Amino acid sequence: MRPVLSDIQNIIVTSSIAFFTGHVFKIFGLPAPFLLGSLFGVWIIAGIIPPIRARVGIPRWVFVPVILGLGTLIGANFRPDILAHIGSSGITVAAMFLATILATLVGLFYLMRIRKYSFIMALLSCIPGGQAEVITISRDLVEKDYVVALFHLVRVALVFCSTPFILALVEGQAAVTASNMALQAMPSIVSLDIKTLLSFIAIAICGLPIARLLHIPMPQLIGPLMISSALHILGFVEIPRISEFVILAQVAIGGSVGARLARVPFVELAVYLRDALVNSFIVLGTYGITAYGLSELTGIDFIKMLLAFVPGGLYEVTLLALIFGFDVAFVAFHHTIRVMMIFLGLPFVIAFAKKHNLITDNVKPSQ
Repeated sequence: MRPVLSDIQNIIVTSSIAFFTGHVFKIFGLPAPFLLGSLFGVWIIAGIIPPIRARVGIPRWVFVPVILGLGTLIGANFRPDILAHIGSSGITVAAMFLATILATLVGLFYLMRIRKYSFIMALLSCIPGGQAEVITISRDLVEKDYVVALFHLVRVALVFCSTPFILALVEGQAAVTASNMALQAMPSIVSLDIKTLLSFIAIAICGLPIARLLHIPMPQLIGPLMISSALHILGFVEIPRISEFVILAQVAIGGSVGARLARVPFVELAVYLRDALVNSFIVLGTYGITAYGLSELTGIDFIKMLLAFVPGGLYEVTLLALIFGFDVAFVAFHHTIRVMMIFLGLPFVIAFAKKHNLITDNVKPSQ
């Protein structure tokens, strides 16, 4: 009973700080306010006030429903109409695959050979996509999951800040504002019909035992993802992004990572921040060069191609495409392909790493 009461106290303290700072970030019009707000809020407040530092954290049992729901919502991006882009996007999809593999390999080389990271830490840190989901996965694989979070947050922040600047200096803030408005406009759980709500719950719950039965790696994530993708492609269900769950997932993930960061000296984080910046430029450079080459080859507008390739958050970058008048379906399709490629391939890479004893957490970057 005592551990349960302690967990509940930690959840209350962490979520209170996270929701408050998330709303503050939202008021100031910052991107991904509840994810960044909860992370930085818990990190800074708990880091400054020792009594609070001892009372922050999200227990592991909270992450199970979060992962199941995330898998379901990721799979919901595969709608029947998205298949129409497969035939006409063969070259760009192939380039997306190659760019993703190349960016990951270059990042691995930099972090493992030059900075002396372990394989699993380097892989989770440099993989170009799936920010919230990879952070969640890293919790079960490495001790220093806050390092993984830092790498992905730096990459997404760079993309989201630089892309509007490239598109239009004046309209950059409009993209951030519209992104936050889109979060508000998402349907509430109370507005869903009972069939949609039950479909969401059923896919999330049934995905886990089915994935375990089939011995699929990372069953809590991949199980509901695969079922949700299949049902959405076939047109049997249509599950929207549920406002409360999206916010809850951001608070749970951001607050948990912030709590871990609060217990780490800033001097240590400064070393990882440098590595995160270098890795981000590697990733963005790889996709940027690929997008430019494809725009020259296919005649597709460079900015449109860049939006389709640059890994800065599926919903945020797709929204930028909508605001600036580009083909949203084209952009969303390529980002969905990249995210699905990562999440379908990552379990097998991790299984290979486990088999060859590469799952270690000896992050000792050179100074």
